[in-house]
Amino acid sequence: MTTTTPEAIHAARPTEDGDGVKIQRIHDFNGRLDPFLLLDELKASAQEDYIGGFPPHPHRGFETLTYLIHGGLTHEDSMGNRGEVHAGAAQWMSAGRGVIHSEMPLRDSDGLHGFQLWVNLPATRKMDAPRYRDVHGSEMATTEREGVSVKAIAGSWTGSFGSVQGPLPAIGDGAAMADVRLAPGTRLAIDVGSGERLLAYVYAGSLSETLTEGQMAVWSDQERIEMAAQDGASLLLFRGTPLREPISHHGPFVMNTPEEIEQAIEDYRTGRLATHPQSVA
Repeated sequence: MTTTTPEAIHAARPTEDGDGVKIQRIHDFNGRLDPFLLLDELKASAQEDYIGGFPPHPHRGFETLTYLIHGGLTHEDSMGNRGEVHAGAAQWMSAGRGVIHSEMPLRDSDGLHGFQLWVNLPATRKMDAPRYRDVHGSEMATTEREGVSVKAIAGSWTGSFGSVQGPLPAIGDGAAMADVRLAPGTRLAIDVGSGERLLAYVYAGSLSETLTEGQMAVWSDQERIEMAAQDGASLLLFRGTPLREPISHHGPFVMNTPEEIEQAIEDYRTGRLATHPQSVA
């Protein structure tokens, strides 16, 4: 099995968000990751690097999926939802026309390692009602074969490992996400639908000398993507069909036009975007 050369490789950059939380970020609001927008990796052992968390803040026009490898977070939002996510579990939220939420580390967490993905919504769904769901680790199906482990978080996955379906039917507009572990010397093939794009973010180990920890590979217009891990690797896979719509972005808002962004800012300022519930105010 040969490996499929990616069309692009993006490196995560260090930054801070929320109340001083140190993260590694890859983002592109120009369509090169379409339908995906942003991936944050939160990985900290020192409490001061993550304990401030993400106090109440708004979103409109896209979905988020938070997935934890280690530690825990508490989520509260303007829909009245409150939940905890622990290692191996996830939280999905479709902001739609507007939501205010917070994500705060559990005080008894010994470090934090997780990810937040932003997935764009098509113009016809950006003003839908917001939605939220906790996804427990026990709901996620995992298939293992010849040193390859594929855990489906969202959508269905097929390839050299067989097939596996995640508890979330899809994220965004039919996109999918999986957590993959490759033992040293193993190979993996992923089937990709017509017109779909595949992203692979390596969070431990490496797939090659040019695709190492903290980097994301991008493939488009391929029917099957083949990769190998000489020394072992852990990676997140994301698959989806590009929306190919205009993207207008400002902070926590992702819409199609600057005018829609201005309206989102005004709606948040005047309290029309969502109501601050007392629990997250």
